[in-house]
Order: sequence, then C-alpha cells, then structure tokens
Amino acid sequence: MKKVFIIFLALLSFTIQVNAQGGVIILEGNYQGKNLYIQNPFGNGGVGFCVLEVKVNDNITTDETNSSAFEIDLKTHKLNIGDKVEVKILHKEDCKPKVLNPEVLKPKSTFEIISMTVDIDGTVKWSTKSETGKLAFAVEQFRWNKWVKVGEVDGVGTPTTNNYTFKIVPHSGKNMVRVRQTDYSGQPRLSKPVDFVSDVPEITFAPVKASKDINFVAKDTPIETMYEIYDQYGNIVKKGFGNKADVSNLQKGGYFLNYDNKMGEFVKK
Repeated sequence: MKKVFIIFLALLSFTIQVNAQGGVIILEGNYQGKNLYIQNPFGNGGVGFCVLEVKVNDNITTDETNSSAFEIDLKTHKLNIGDKVEVKILHKEDCKPKVLNPEVLKPKSTFEIISMTVDIDGTVKWSTKSETGKLAFAVEQFRWNKWVKVGEVDGVGTPTTNNYTFKIVPHSGKNMVRVRQTDYSGQPRLSKPVDFVSDVPEITFAPVKASKDINFVAKDTPIETMYEIYDQYGNIVKKGFGNKADVSNLQKGGYFLNYDNKMGEFVKK
C-alpha cells in the first residue's frame, strides 16, 4: 500500500511539472461580437494536440480543443459589445498554437455622428452612437492649409448614445473643426467638418527681422495664438501658444511662420 501511494505521488508531481513547464498565450482586448480561431498542431511527440486548456476571463471554456483547428466561442460568456476580454490559451511546452485572427479583440472605429456643433467661443460638442471599442477621438482644426490636431478625448466605446465636449482655441475668421478616430487598421474614421466665424480680431506679427522675439498683436494689443516655425528645408523647429515666440536660439537665416490662420516669413538676425 505504501509503495502504491509513493507511485501516486510521483505521478502527481510529474503532472504538475508538465503543466508548470507548459506555455501560455494571453490575449487582451474588448469583445467586438466575433470569435477567435485557433490553429492547433500536435505536440512534438506526435501524441495529442498542443492546447491543454482555454480560459476566458479566468473561466474555463467548454470549447472542443481536441482538433487541428477550433473556435473560441466568446458569445457563451455573456459578454456585451465593448466588454473587456482576457483569453488564456495554455499549451504544451514543445509546441505553440497560432491565433488566426487576434485583431477581433482590438477596438474598431465604428462610431456614427448623431449631431455635432461648435459655439463661437470654440466649444465643440458631438454625440455618437454605434461605438464598439474604447478609442480616443482626436479633435482637429483646419488652419495653415492642413488639419492640425489640437486635442484628444477618450471615447466611451459603447453602442449607446455618448456625448462629448472639447474647447478649441479659435483663430480669426472662419474656423473648421472635425473629430477623427484611428483603429488598429491605421485607417482614420472622420466626422464631417463643422464651422463657425469667430470674433477673434485679425492678428499680425513683428518684427520681420528678429533677434530675440516674434510678437503677435491685434489692434496694437498683444494676443495669444498657436504658432509653428519651419526652417528653409521644411523642418519644424519650434511650435507653441502665446503672444510671442522666442527665436533667440535659432540659427541665423530665413524661416517660415504659421500663426493665427496665416502663413508668413521672417529672418533671424
């Protein structure tokens, strides 16, 4: 009896050792309504398939893993669109299964704009529906003949109605604003632009030949504005927001200046 017990302990310790030396693939993301597909090779010994066990949010699945390919059915775990998901695929040490479509857990940009407005003071408000993943909204303002990112708002990521607010800094004249999301595919999803005419006065800068500061003024009064400075090769060397730009550390030569909604040039003495 003692000998049998010793053999049982030996077998138990062997089983624990095999599992401890095995590997695990961990996938994290959000439920997007689709299932995962796994390619499941044999172990190197040719006996049995590679995957030992699959867990979804620490719950062991009932999926049939004893085949060369199988599906992890996420619908059975009572997940809602946008819910967090962690999938653990435990496998033998001498082999490795392959997840064929891991991107289905990555948030995808699917938002639809219900309404979008912008007030004269630059307050942008937009409402969405059909979001299926938490992705940030980039807020962009059109100035200097291009779309410039001026801020970011975290998306809620649920398909119900979601409301957002962000305040931009208006420039003089007509302003245009839009929001953008970019998911794992790299393809941006854009809202239609909205526009308004601000009450910001026309801004100018001086001096054209500067040794220390470029000053921004409107009606002879200092005024704050966004600005960008480029060298003659098109490299951005400075950007910021204020009523002046410190150019004292720039090398002598000509530069391009974007400010307010205008573009100009100056010379660093």
